[in-house]
Order: sequence, then C-alpha cells, then structure tokens
Amino acid sequence: MAHLKRTLSLGSVVLFGIAYMTPIIVLGTFGILAQSTEGHVPAAYLIALVAMLFTAISYGRMAAAFPVAGSAYTYVRKSINPKLGFIAGWVVLLDYLFLPMAIWLIGAAYLGSAFPAIPQAVWVLAFIGITTAINIIGLRLANTVNAALMLVQFLVLGAFVVLSIHYVGGDSSQPLFDLSPFTGGEVHWPLLMSGAAIACYSFLGFDAVSTLTEETKDAQRTIPKAILLVTLLGGLVFVVASYWVQRAHPSMAFSNIDSAAYEIARNIGGDLFVSMFLIGLIVGQFTSGLSAQASASRLLFAMGRDGVLPKAFFGRLSERFGTPVYSLILCGVVALLALKLDVTTSTSFINFGAFMAFSLVNLSVIFHYYLQASRRGPRETLLFLVCPGIGLLADLYLMASLDHLAVVLGLSWLSLGVIYLAKLTGGFRTQPPEMSFNEAEA
Repeated sequence: MAHLKRTLSLGSVVLFGIAYMTPIIVLGTFGILAQSTEGHVPAAYLIALVAMLFTAISYGRMAAAFPVAGSAYTYVRKSINPKLGFIAGWVVLLDYLFLPMAIWLIGAAYLGSAFPAIPQAVWVLAFIGITTAINIIGLRLANTVNAALMLVQFLVLGAFVVLSIHYVGGDSSQPLFDLSPFTGGEVHWPLLMSGAAIACYSFLGFDAVSTLTEETKDAQRTIPKAILLVTLLGGLVFVVASYWVQRAHPSMAFSNIDSAAYEIARNIGGDLFVSMFLIGLIVGQFTSGLSAQASASRLLFAMGRDGVLPKAFFGRLSERFGTPVYSLILCGVVALLALKLDVTTSTSFINFGAFMAFSLVNLSVIFHYYLQASRRGPRETLLFLVCPGIGLLADLYLMASLDHLAVVLGLSWLSLGVIYLAKLTGGFRTQPPEMSFNEAEA
C-alpha cells in the first residue's frame, strides 16, 4: 500500500501555506479590490479574515480527527457520506487543479508586459517545466526553494509598505494614522462583501496545508496549529499591507486596474522600485505555483488511492522520489490551457469550488463531533455547532456574492461531477470506492 513519508515540521508546513497564499498578491489584486469596494480594501480583507478563521478552525478539527491526505474530500467522506465526499473532492479540484494554471498565467502576463519581444507562451512553459521538475524531486527540495524565494517576496512587499508609509508621512496635510480605509466615505455593505469574496482568493493556502497531513510529523497536533497560523499570519499581512497602500493611493482611479500596483510603485518609489516590484511579484507567483501544484497532486493521489479516480494512474508514487509523479505531470498538462485562456476566464470559477468545499468542511465538523460523537455540552455546542455554523453561513454568503459567471461555471463543473458520480456508483445505487487508512503503516 502506497504511503507518503513524514518529513515536514510545523515551520515547514506554515512556510508551505504562506507560500501558497503568495502574500504579494495583495498588491497584484489591489486595483480590482479598490474599485469593487470603493476604496475600502483593508476592510474587505478584515471581513475575509474573520470569515476564514471560522473555516480554518473547522479544517483544524477535521485534520486532527482524520490525519490523512485528502483534505475536504477525506473529511466529508468519512464524517458525512462517501458520495458527498466525492462531490467535495470534485469541487475542490476547481481550486487545486486549476489554481496552478491561473498562478502561472498571471506570472507569465507580467513577464510578457516587461519583455514584449518574448512570447507569453514561453514564460508559461517555463513556469510549468521548472515547477513540475522541482515537485517531482520532492517536497524537501521544494521547501528549500520556497524558503529562499519567500525571503525575496517578503523583502519586496516590506519595501512597498515602508515606502507607502514614508509617502503618507511626507504629506503634512493628512495624519499618519486614520481609519478612512475602513470607515471613510460611504461604506456599502454589498460592495464590501463582494470585495471580501474576491479577497478570499488570497487565503486559499490555509486549506492546502491539510493535504500534507501524511507527510507531517505529529500531524494531529501540527496541522491544526499550522492552519490557524497560516490564516492569521496571512490575514495580518493582507490587512496591514492594503491599509498603507490604500493610504498612499486613496483614489480609485487607475490607468489599468489590473496593473494598479505598478502605478503606485512608480509614484512612491520611482522606476527602480518598479523593477524590484516586478521581480517580487514574479517570485511570488513561482512560490505559489510550486505549492499549488504539490497540493493538487496530493489530492489526486488520495482520490486515486481510494479508487475514486483510476488507481493505476493517480494512486501511484515514484519508486525513486516517493512523489505522485503522474498527478504532478497531469497538473502541468492542465496548465497548458493557459496558452489559450486569459486571467479572468481562468480564475473566475476557482472561488466557487473553494467556498463549496469550505462549506462542506464546516458541515462535517457538525456531523462528526456534534451529531455522531454527541459532544453537546455548553462549551462543545459552541465549538462543534455554533462556530462551524457561523463558518458555513459566512462561506455560503460569500459564494452568493461572487459574480454571475463564476456561479454559472462552478455549477457546470459541479454538474459534471454529479454525472461522473452516477456512472461510478451505477446510478447512485452503490457507494464510491473507499479505502481504510492505517496510520501505523504510514
């Protein structure tokens, strides 16, 4: 029976999750959020952080209950129903399988703008090839690469924030600190929620941490801690960074909202800093793609090992490297779609899958602890019913705040999953294939 080796510590897992989040993405999406929230970007991130914390707590509880690979797919399958577990795995593939493609496409788009003589397809293929090779060799190498590149990314992001503070401090007509990015002007709740739904895209790394359960030392304690730390640290970075960038550029007017941070970077730091910013953004996209592809391959491996997906292909590990090579290569092949898609199309339905998976994980906490284990004392009711219930409602509300195209594409993907499940189970008459995990063998 194939099992992954336990080599990762708390620090390594937290680094993985933060790298997946790509903290510098707060700058890459600033223009879109500034317009959608009418100048209240940090407020949107704060709302997203509160909503994601409830879901992060639920992920931690389920990771402690089921310390095996598979994330939402495993939790829902084991706590509620195998068929619904398959659906959870199917919708989360929107996140895991297509997110690397979107990440590499964004990075290639920025490089294409900086070096117009080189076709964008060259950059896409370079991202796919280098990242796939590193992930095939194994997470130890990936972790080493992430550590070096994360440092570059944080230095650039830190410089952006420091220059923003210096720029604001140089304007004697306004105080250094005020609450205008949170409460200034007219605050429209529907716009804030729409912005928070977009901002949640930046938090997707916390749930990816749970896919590394079988490769983490003392996973029942380490993974829940890592999930909360990744969510809190990432949220803190997003709120603080967006606050100072919003203060440095309170206007919602940009020449191009997709490259708004370029305008701000040039305004606060000049042409040299614009080049530094580009380097940091590309480094961020690379580290995020590295983590995203690794997570996607682990989810496919878990589903393949159970026979829900073809076991001969998805459930195999490389004898030499101990990694799911076929799944990693498939992720690279899927990413080739970036050669034909634009950023908007490739990312529009990712959040639908994430919110659906988040909702099901919150529901699985209620089923596993409150209903099945009958843990219903006053404190346990708060922990296992009220908190996941709040997380569930928040995720559904955010999902409803997505744009129409995202909902349509997400529902289309969900329909395909239901059709495949019907075929797999003979018209829903049998359960999807399952496999017992023996942690003693892990």
